[in-house]
Amino acid sequence: MEASLSVPLIEDEENKQIVGRKVEEIESNSISTTNSFFKTCFNGLNALSGVGILSTPYALASGGWLSLIILFAIATAAFFSGLLIQRCMDSDSSIRTYPDIGKLAFGKKGRLIVSIFMYTELYLVATGFLILEGDNLHNLFPNMEFQVAGLTIGGKPGFIVIVSLVILPTVWLDNLSLLSYVSASGVLASGIILVSIIWSGAFDGIGFQQKGTFVNWDGMLTAISLYAFCYCAHPVFPTLYTSMKKKHQFSNVLVVCFILCTITYASMAIFGYLMFGSNLLSQVTLNLPTNKLSSKVAIYTTLVNPIAKYALMVTPITNAIKTRFPCHYSQRFLGIFIGTNLLISTALVALAIPFFGSLMSLVGAFLSITASIILPCLCYLKISGIYRRFNGEMVGICLVVIVGVCLVVFGTYTSVLDIIANL
Repeated sequence: MEASLSVPLIEDEENKQIVGRKVEEIESNSISTTNSFFKTCFNGLNALSGVGILSTPYALASGGWLSLIILFAIATAAFFSGLLIQRCMDSDSSIRTYPDIGKLAFGKKGRLIVSIFMYTELYLVATGFLILEGDNLHNLFPNMEFQVAGLTIGGKPGFIVIVSLVILPTVWLDNLSLLSYVSASGVLASGIILVSIIWSGAFDGIGFQQKGTFVNWDGMLTAISLYAFCYCAHPVFPTLYTSMKKKHQFSNVLVVCFILCTITYASMAIFGYLMFGSNLLSQVTLNLPTNKLSSKVAIYTTLVNPIAKYALMVTPITNAIKTRFPCHYSQRFLGIFIGTNLLISTALVALAIPFFGSLMSLVGAFLSITASIILPCLCYLKISGIYRRFNGEMVGICLVVIVGVCLVVFGTYTSVLDIIANL
């Protein structure tokens, strides 16, 4: 008998019991499950856009013009894997999170593996936000120092601490309907950054004179890793899906989010490369002259994105930790306590390892490709049962997995070598 996603994968009585437990868990959790299509689009755009927009010019400079094909290929694969996540969730109403998909596919080991990749990726991305903030603020105010309890803190570490305090109230929001309004500012920020960069090139004397190189094979793996990092939001997709009022519209949300984000990424990569060529730094804002108004607008707006995105990224981690506590504990208090401690820990890591470009390259190569492309494909193969029969869909998914594994191995190796070289 052929497996189908329309056929329940567990017995009805067991399914009812699981659904009942999940409903009780959801009712005790204050996360909204009535988000509209547009609010979910804002959250999805905010999850996919933001920090990645700053690294795409450097990625293009690393791989050359030919690497733009890689950007579109990764975007297509990531969109496809997002649809597979939706199909997996549609197959069983008890699925609420990304680790639930892993458990349904491969049991407890599957949940553990998915959880490790998912939460490590989200945690390191959140850490990267703080490093980015410190880099850009230090670029604007290179000589600023802070006095805290009689101690003098240098510019970049001090900025990381201050930004952490600014972000703190957003991690106390455990309602995605409220976070969507914060997300709107992040989506707007991405557009403003793109316009400001183009304005700098067109009207502030920078110009678009750099021709670049057609292909740079030595930097292609770095380019692939950074492009993959741009599409590392898949662990958040189940959270967005469960928050929707009309869940059948989630595929349309993915279409809107991936098209708009890919256009933005490609545009920023092209204009940034034409402006600065091979001299591009890991964040294009670090190349901008700080005495120009358009540059200041781009840099200041860049600072909004991490603030808007941080809470959305750590929400799945917070929810996972909350489920480990007995139900009689206040969910509101647990959310505040866990969110605060997550923020403190990421700030400490950012202070200890302030290498934005190298860290994001490693996240993209090892974690993003695995969590956002390989694991959704493997889980869907197992849950749907199509691995039992040889057809075009099965062959296509297997090819995606094989290519993904190769990129993980070689990309991770290159990223680790870069980190060691920077130490």
